[in-house]
Amino acid sequence: MRKKLVRIGFVLFLVPLFALLTCNYLINSFAEGKTYSNTAHIPKNKVGLILGTSKKLIGGQPNPYYENRISATVRLYTAGKIDFVLVSGDNGSIYYNEPTTMKKDLVDKGIPDNHIFLDYAGFRTLDSMVRAKEVFGLTEVTVISQKFHNERAIYIAEKNGLKAIGFNAADISLESGLSVQLREYFARVKVFLDLVMKVQPRFYGDKISIE
Repeated sequence: MRKKLVRIGFVLFLVPLFALLTCNYLINSFAEGKTYSNTAHIPKNKVGLILGTSKKLIGGQPNPYYENRISATVRLYTAGKIDFVLVSGDNGSIYYNEPTTMKKDLVDKGIPDNHIFLDYAGFRTLDSMVRAKEVFGLTEVTVISQKFHNERAIYIAEKNGLKAIGFNAADISLESGLSVQLREYFARVKVFLDLVMKVQPRFYGDKISIE
């Protein structure tokens, strides 16, 4: 009986581990050659889509993921590799508004107000990518986030009919970002579950033209 329980426990450990590693491998392989870290090498797209995150960490300190995404967007725009910016993030309450906060910082750093469009319903990466196509009418886009996030976003985009490449914002050290990196493995499994279950964005809404 004890040996049987040990075998069952071993299987229950191996199956989730296999799923985590397989999903991670598939997304990494799919996105290979589709992300860039140098503005000189990345192809031009009309729109850069910056994926939202909070400006501050729970303790009130600046969020380096946020700051690095803002910096990457400005670099891309200044280099002439995008003409417009679509900011997609969570606007879940009157006290939390990622798109408006990000737009203010982008304008402060020199991107014209009328070149920035806001998607207030980017609650998840899935929502951001599908809405970029269905609501904002994009057929191709440059996603702006950290490399691990860009890879997942590119996979989701392409599976939903949107051609995507990624511009990689600077990452942070493994020690500082360990919890985020671990969550990413589970987020990648969720990508495949969403595809199987045909999960849709929480909201669609009226179409908005970026021009």
